[in-house]
Amino acid sequence: MTEVIPAIIPENLEDLYAKADRVRAYVNTAQVDIMDGKFAPVTSWPYNNHEQFEDLVKEGKPLLGDLSFELDMMVERPEDVIGRWMELGAKALIIHVDSTNMLENIIPRAKERRVAVGIALRPDTDNDVLERWIPDINFVQFMGNQKIGYHGVELDDRVLQKITKLRKTHPKLSISVDIGVNFETAPSLIKAGATKLVSGSTIFNAENINEAIEKLKNV
Repeated sequence: MTEVIPAIIPENLEDLYAKADRVRAYVNTAQVDIMDGKFAPVTSWPYNNHEQFEDLVKEGKPLLGDLSFELDMMVERPEDVIGRWMELGAKALIIHVDSTNMLENIIPRAKERRVAVGIALRPDTDNDVLERWIPDINFVQFMGNQKIGYHGVELDDRVLQKITKLRKTHPKLSISVDIGVNFETAPSLIKAGATKLVSGSTIFNAENINEAIEKLKNV
């Protein structure tokens, strides 16, 4: 069965909590997308409320309580902020390969804290950039479109070819897809070799969230 992970782009802390509460009964993990307005063109929480974020870090409590979360870090220089996110209980850090030249620093820091690491890349980036890192990471996340930071964006068909190519060379690797994941694209993504489907609008816009998640799981 495919793992389905709801994607949350938090407008503010209250929005994050509200969306997490809508899915926590149906999944073990949610993905929180954070954007600094530089690497991604949109700004999300906590980059629109740094003081609130720092207060949470000082409290030292898991950000989403008993709901695990992985963090899609659509930010420049993620190495500068991963420490604080790990303090908030991030289960995994998703680092965009073109956001930093410090992966050799980020990966061991996360491993020391027993935090998983995934590397994300967009359709325009060749799969070959992954090869040196695959032995040291937990999964790869393909972004379904060059345009990141938005819900409801269409899947770029090139991603199917990228998944297929990576699956052939790394048959046991966990492969996640984020952006363009819906009921129509999910069968092709799974057939190509994806093992995790990350979806925002398909889940949160559904009349019945549980049914939407189960439908994606059982493609």
